[in-house]
Amino acid sequence: MSWQDSLPAVRGKIVREAELAPFTWLRVGGPAEVLFLPEDEADLSDFLKGLEPSVPVTVIGVGSNLLVRDGGIKGVVIRLGKNFARIEAKGQARLYAGAAALDANVAKMAAQNGIGGLEFYRGVPGSIGGAMVMNAGCYASETRDVLFEAYALNRQGERVVLSNREMGYGYRHSDRAEQGDLIFVGALFQGTDDDPFEVTKRMEAITERREKSQPIRDKTGGSTFRNPEGHSAWQLVDKAGWRGKLMGGAKFSDLHANFLINFDNATAADLENLGEAVRADVKEKFGITLQWEVKRLGEGL
Repeated sequence: MSWQDSLPAVRGKIVREAELAPFTWLRVGGPAEVLFLPEDEADLSDFLKGLEPSVPVTVIGVGSNLLVRDGGIKGVVIRLGKNFARIEAKGQARLYAGAAALDANVAKMAAQNGIGGLEFYRGVPGSIGGAMVMNAGCYASETRDVLFEAYALNRQGERVVLSNREMGYGYRHSDRAEQGDLIFVGALFQGTDDDPFEVTKRMEAITERREKSQPIRDKTGGSTFRNPEGHSAWQLVDKAGWRGKLMGGAKFSDLHANFLINFDNATAADLENLGEAVRADVKEKFGITLQWEVKRLGEGL
């Protein structure tokens, strides 16, 4: 009997051979063997407790920084929905946000409650779960500057609370999240008392800056490569001559050379192959190895 025939009973939704492309901003990728959409944290906990330990588990958010390969993802893919998107001011300039809460909505709620320091999330695409995992940030601020506690479930369905220090944050990286044994369900942020009008003004400035400099209306996955120390990834891609250059249905944006675009019905292979071609060219021309910031998951065809 297959592991798929003995899945735990759930209150949420289980879909077999579920297409994942609609869940990603790049709109590419193959199916998940099993997609689980938990009803709430208790449902997720019970599912994990009953799931065969050897079954691979992959968690996705809103797919803003995700490239699913054309062969899809083996095992169970978990996507957290609206019951993981609660945002609530907690007093003392603190704000709770579920892992599925959009970063932009967290920034807006903070502003409404006179909490400063979180307005940078207005310029970060995606949800809080992804922000915690990769220490997301922009314009000189990042998640490790404001995270107070992170909340997760382990593979046994047990709740885990982690401090900022325990997350082991670095540039676009968390040592603890990298271990891959936790599913992050929420976070508590520590901001500063501030005037709602002033916070909103700073947030609006971030929005304006982002709209002028990034291809936010294209099928993209955000920043493709991390900035190498002492360099800007977009400048390296641009100097190597890849801005706007097509490969299959993929290209790097004409507006921002570090944004990979599904321009014309690209496959996941088109996008990844273009990225790898750029990495090789930048390495050859400048001696610098670009590291992917977009998370690539699954198997090729």
